[in-house]
Order: sequence, then structure tokens, then C-alpha cells
Amino acid sequence: ASKNAIYDAMFAQAWDELQAVLEKAVPAFPADPRGRLLALASTYFDFAVGDLERHQLMDMPMLRDFTPSAEAFQSSLKCYAIMRSVLSETGIHRQADLDLYTALVGGLVNQQLANDPHGERWQDLLPRTLTLLADDLKLPAPPPHQGGQSET
Repeated sequence: ASKNAIYDAMFAQAWDELQAVLEKAVPAFPADPRGRLLALASTYFDFAVGDLERHQLMDMPMLRDFTPSAEAFQSSLKCYAIMRSVLSETGIHRQADLDLYTALVGGLVNQQLANDPHGERWQDLLPRTLTLLADDLKLPAPPPHQGGQSET
């Protein structure tokens, strides 16, 4: 019916695609909080940098006259609920800590897309960045690696 109706459908579709990615990935995330934190960030990072225009539609107010409909916005809320659940499982509950997480991960996504769209420069900073956040939030350290050593 209109250009905004097309954007609205694309907005909902993008969030539905992320939801499908998350629903498939989350059960395989590590059990430890730091591993879950990094797995969630990496999953979102890969999805976001995989398609610049989709990322802009989902996460950046690039279209001056576009506001998603309430129905389309529900798709984003489903993804936020999944991500917030994973973050809660890691021990991140306060809104300020959630905001910091999204600012850090979103900032790395934006830097990757702007400065090294086909490389890994900013993606390589995810583990370090999330370790700094996890240390600041005093999340438990990952369990020591077990196995693989044979007796002599």
C-alpha cells in the first residue's frame, strides 16, 4: 500500500529472522555465564554485520518518516526477550548493565560495518570487550578446562 508498509514488513521479517537464529543458537551456548555472554554477542554480531541495510533498518533510525507498526515491533520484542533471558542467566539484571552490554556490542558492530566491512578487526575485539564487562560485573570465571590429558 505504501513505501512505509514495505519497510514495516521488512522490519518485522528481519527481527523474525534474528529470532529464528537465536532460537537455534541459544540451546548450544556454553553453560558458564561468560561463555553465554560471548556466544550471545557473537551470534548477534554475525547476524548484524551480515547485512548492512538490514542492520540499519533494525537498529538505526535511518528512515526519517518510518516508525514500525505495533505489530511489526512485536517481532523485535520477541528477540529482546530471548536476549534478555540469556543475559539474565549470566547474572546481568540491572538496566544500566544491559544498556552497557548493548552499547558495547552495538558499537563494535557499527565499527565493523563502517571501518572493516569484509574483515574481522572489530569482531576480534568481542572476547576482550566482553571479558572487561564480565570482570566489571564480577561474573564467575569460566570453569577450568577438563580432559584431553592422558596418563603416562
